[in-house]
Amino acid sequence: MSEQYEYQPHRLLRKRVQDIASGVEGELMAVITEDVSDTGIERWADLAYIRDGSGREFTTTVDNVQPV
Repeated sequence: MSEQYEYQPHRLLRKRVQDIASGVEGELMAVITEDVSDTGIERWADLAYIRDGSGREFTTTVDNVQPV
């Protein structure tokens, strides 16, 4: 089995961004390729970790991230 996750470089790391799916703004903390499968068959996705104004982090697909 391969690694469970892998950090990816991204041009917006540590910048203010918006998740276009939810409209929430925050700072892009990390982009991580993760195995998101719950069936045992690997399925990898690039997830963006965004920290909002309250300090809470949430994930969204990296394609939903845009600069503010």
